[in-house]
Amino acid sequence: MHAGTDRVPSRRGPVRGPQSLVSGLVLVALALFAIWLTSDLPQGTLRAMGPAMLPRWLAVGIGLCGIALVVVGLTRDGHPLEGFSLRGPVVVGIAILCFGLTIRGFAFGALQVPQLGLLGAGPLAIFISGFATHEARFRELAILALALTSFCMVLFGDLLNLPIPMYPQVFADLYPSGWSSDARLRATAGILVALAVIIFAATHRRRRAAEPIDVVPDEHAGTI
Repeated sequence: MHAGTDRVPSRRGPVRGPQSLVSGLVLVALALFAIWLTSDLPQGTLRAMGPAMLPRWLAVGIGLCGIALVVVGLTRDGHPLEGFSLRGPVVVGIAILCFGLTIRGFAFGALQVPQLGLLGAGPLAIFISGFATHEARFRELAILALALTSFCMVLFGDLLNLPIPMYPQVFADLYPSGWSSDARLRATAGILVALAVIIFAATHRRRRAAEPIDVVPDEHAGTI
């Protein structure tokens, strides 16, 4: 046996992999919750997708993965449960809540949140959820937010044609009046990708310039 090998101890009883079992149960619970939330939305067909098709089948896929983990936890030896921090789940939950409140706007009495669309709600959720770990970096979060938001805008708005607000009306009015909604959507996605590339290139050069240069001494220096 090699030194440092992480061996999983053999367990007796019905639960052999506690981590896999608990992870699978959590995924199954999330999938059932998502299916329940989309139960009153029309699914549509492959040619005319409804608002519930993508999230519902995504939830089904997550549920199947959870069932597979449950089976693994009951049939194969695995790691025991370990302590965890509440920072991750709390921050991710706040990010999801902010996304839901800002993508279409929200009004509750005197409290009014403007509609930001996917253009504003997407990066906001990514930035907030990124701080679920102490290793979050603004550069990586900015590039991810811009690239992932542009991808989602093209996927959901252009390819799938789902009724999701893409950007505030004020932003849409910046484009020429003769442009179609698809042209505005593609132009916005292109701008986001260009910004992501610019940030990556600019910060990559700075990081390379700031890296220390290792000077290897010449063994033959000073010899005759």
